[in-house]
Amino acid sequence: MHPSLRPCVFFDRDGIANVRPTPEEYYVLRPERLFVIPEFLESLRIVAERGYAAVIVTNQFGIAKGLLSPEGLHAIHARLRAAVADAGARLLDIYACPHGDNHPDRKPNPGMLLRAAREHELDLGRSWMIGDDVRDIRAGKAAGCAVTVFVQDQGTCALADYQVSNMAALPEFLRQKLP
Repeated sequence: MHPSLRPCVFFDRDGIANVRPTPEEYYVLRPERLFVIPEFLESLRIVAERGYAAVIVTNQFGIAKGLLSPEGLHAIHARLRAAVADAGARLLDIYACPHGDNHPDRKPNPGMLLRAAREHELDLGRSWMIGDDVRDIRAGKAAGCAVTVFVQDQGTCALADYQVSNMAALPEFLRQKLP
């Protein structure tokens, strides 16, 4: 543990920070289709109260597929940042991987978490990864996060340290478990 490094809670985006798009849409392609989950905003406030930074790490393969431009993704994330600010919450950064399979930044690879740790002086050994896909959990484990949390009401992830049934339950879980 390095004293100047601070811990972080890493969050996946779709299904955690915002409502997962419908199967027909699959990707959030316009800012007005991003619906922030109120319990995510509440979770951000709890994370900040406990002294943790908060960072979103999200695979955005829609860019590589040509469905979304980098500028379009920036506009979507501007809407997300505005919602966070309006709620009086804090988000240190958002990392998005537009690349396809096997890129070091694409979850389950840990590249985005490792880069965030370097760029923001984060202590991965005291950090958490929260996601709704096994790729999120694998990325957290590969990056050396202390705790991984799988948010899912269908199926389980034996690799995760904890499982929470849905986003509505996450704030109370964090109140109880986040040091």
